[in-house]
Amino acid sequence: MTSSAIETPASSTAANLVPLIGRLLLAAIFLLSGANKLFAPGPTQAYIAAAGLPAPLVAYVVALVVEIGGGVLLVVGYQARLAALALALFSVVAAFGFHHDFANQNQMIHFLKNIAIAGGLLQVFAFGPGGYSLRR
Repeated sequence: MTSSAIETPASSTAANLVPLIGRLLLAAIFLLSGANKLFAPGPTQAYIAAAGLPAPLVAYVVALVVEIGGGVLLVVGYQARLAALALALFSVVAAFGFHHDFANQNQMIHFLKNIAIAGGLLQVFAFGPGGYSLRR
């Protein structure tokens, strides 16, 4: 038996704590963004319309549900795989819908940020929420 096969209490705690911290960090951006949208419905819908997306009111409601609902589910670890998948898809759609002007360095940074967040969320989808979650 190799030393890597032996699980100590400290490594078990870390193995459960690290996914929790990761979920919290990933969820933070969605919860904050969702809260900003919730308290600024007019400007948010105007931004959606200016991006050329159809049905700004519907898109606004979908964004609220995905960001706040998915963020909360990710934090508590309940249905975290599905929430992570929905948030990953949302991030990719937002990247292409709002940050596609690659000549603008700021937009390129936001595009890459969304794609990177989607990658982290796909890790949660693939490997689950970890031990500290309501998945059971």
